[in-house]
Amino acid sequence: MRRLPSTLPDRLVAPLFVILWSTGFIAARYGVPYAEPTTFLALRFGLVLIVMVPAVAVMRRAVVWPGLNQIGHIAVAGVLLQAVYLLGVFEAVRHGMGAGLVALIVGLQPILTALAGSLLAERLHARQWAGLLLGLCGVAMVVWDRLSASGITAHGMIFAISALGGITAGTIYQRRYCARFDLRAGSVIQFTAAFLVLAPIAVGMDPGTIEWTLPLAGALLWSVLVLSIGAISLLFLVIRRGAARSAAGSVTGGATQVASLMYLTPAFTALMAWVLFGEPITPLMVAGMVVTAVGVTDISRAASHLGGGHAERAPAASGVAEG
Repeated sequence: MRRLPSTLPDRLVAPLFVILWSTGFIAARYGVPYAEPTTFLALRFGLVLIVMVPAVAVMRRAVVWPGLNQIGHIAVAGVLLQAVYLLGVFEAVRHGMGAGLVALIVGLQPILTALAGSLLAERLHARQWAGLLLGLCGVAMVVWDRLSASGITAHGMIFAISALGGITAGTIYQRRYCARFDLRAGSVIQFTAAFLVLAPIAVGMDPGTIEWTLPLAGALLWSVLVLSIGAISLLFLVIRRGAARSAAGSVTGGATQVASLMYLTPAFTALMAWVLFGEPITPLMVAGMVVTAVGVTDISRAASHLGGGHAERAPAASGVAEG
C-alpha cells in the first residue's frame, strides 16, 4: 500500500471544511430557481467527472485504485452522501421549506450519529452528550428567527428527513467500511455512482427545463469546484482522520466528533447570507453561534481527554491517500 503525504495541516482541515460546506445552501438558493434539483445535481456530478477523470488519467501512476469489494463500499457511501443527501436538501428548498428549518433538521445528524454509535463500537461519555445537546440548542437559536417564515409541507419534510438520513448513514457507512482510500480514485467512484443514480431520474422524470442564467452558471461552477471537489475531499479527510485516531485509541466517539462539525454550518451559512443577501443577524443568532461553538469545542476536548490524548497516531491519519 502506498500513502501520499498531505500538504494541508491537520488543524486547517476541519475549519476549512466547515466554511466550504456551509456554502452549499447558498449554492442551492442560487441554482434551484433555474433548474430542477435532479437536473442540477446530475449536471453537477457530470461536470465533476469531466474535470476529474482526465486529471486522474494524467496522474494514473500515482493513483491507488481499491479492489472491487472496496469500490462497492465507496460507491454506496457516495450515493448516500451525494445523491440522497443533496437531492433531499435541494428538493426540500424547492418545495418551499426555509433553509433555516432544513438546516435545523439536518442539524440532528450528530445526535443520530451518536445514537448509532454502537454500529461503530463507540461509547460516548456524559460530557460528550452534554456537548451534543448544547450544540443542537445553539443551532436552534441560530435558525429560530427564520423558522416562522419556513413553509412546511409534507413533501418538503420528507425530503429534509431523507437528507438527514442520507448524510448520517453515509458518514457512518464510509467511516466503518471505507475510511481509507485514495481521494482521487474515491471521488471518481462516488461521483460516478451518484451520477448513475440521478441522471436517469433527471431524464425520465424532470421536464428538463433549464434557464441558463449567470446565477445558475455561478452556482454550478461553485458546486463543482468548491463543493464537490474541495469540500467533499475535506470531508473524506475528516472522516479518515477521525477513524484513524479512534483506531489508535486517541479519541472516543470519533464518528460523533466528526459529525459534530455539521453543527457549525448553519452559523456560517447565516453569516454568508448576511453578506450576500442582506439577511439580518439578530442577537439571538449571535448567541446561538457562540453556544454552538462551545458545544462543538466541548465534544472535541472531551473526546481527546477521555481517550487519553497521547496515543500514537495511526499511519493513515496524515495521509491523503492509502490504497
